[in-house]
Amino acid sequence: MMPHSSQRFHTPARRLIRRFLRWLSRPAFAMLTDLEINGVENLPEKGPLIMVGNHFSFIDPVCFVRVAPWEIEFVGGADMPHAPLATRIIPLLWGYHPLYRGTGAKDSLKAAEAILRQGGILGIFPEAGNWATVLRPARPGTAFLAARTGASLLPVGLVGLNGVFPSLKRGRRARIQVNIGKPFGPFKTDGHGQKHREQLDEIGHEIMRRIAALLPPEKRGHYSDDPAIREAAKGTEVYPWADKIEGEVIGQVY
Repeated sequence: MMPHSSQRFHTPARRLIRRFLRWLSRPAFAMLTDLEINGVENLPEKGPLIMVGNHFSFIDPVCFVRVAPWEIEFVGGADMPHAPLATRIIPLLWGYHPLYRGTGAKDSLKAAEAILRQGGILGIFPEAGNWATVLRPARPGTAFLAARTGASLLPVGLVGLNGVFPSLKRGRRARIQVNIGKPFGPFKTDGHGQKHREQLDEIGHEIMRRIAALLPPEKRGHYSDDPAIREAAKGTEVYPWADKIEGEVIGQVY
């Protein structure tokens, strides 16, 4: 049985809303964007699975809904104060497990683990925020869930979503691309304390390397083979909530 926090996403009303939003995502993307999806053959038939992608745009989760052939659960930031209204309403309608960065988010991680242990599909953006437009190191939460549950991971590269709203203002459709990689994992850890954290960090780096391979070279940031691109990405890895609790950060974005 899932924790109570998860049960509310599986009511008949919620399932109906999700079916409608999944249906709506197809004509919406067709009308508003020039969408190219590559690697559909890599989508597994069922879970448990963690769908991971780069997080450069507010609408990345909506893109996951458009691409995923299954009902997908999300873990994501509780606060989205700078997101456009439409991109705040959709996650609330869909339902997701909110976490406050900087708190440890134990309840949300427990809910996510329960989803995976029941064979579910979980969508996560390992960078834990979209404050940059180049790839950054993962926070440990995704690696922790992968190691705890033995779930495979599906890497997804999202390209061009930052151009959707600017293009619409100019009366154009943005060209966006979704590149779906091959599933990988599972992972295990056997250490404690600092050793365990180092193992989680290495799993996180492997996750981000898989995502980087699905992005244009100039967007690979810290995972680029080009020293100049890595140098230009310095500073983007700084985690805004390292010594704060989400909701108390002024001027930062989700």
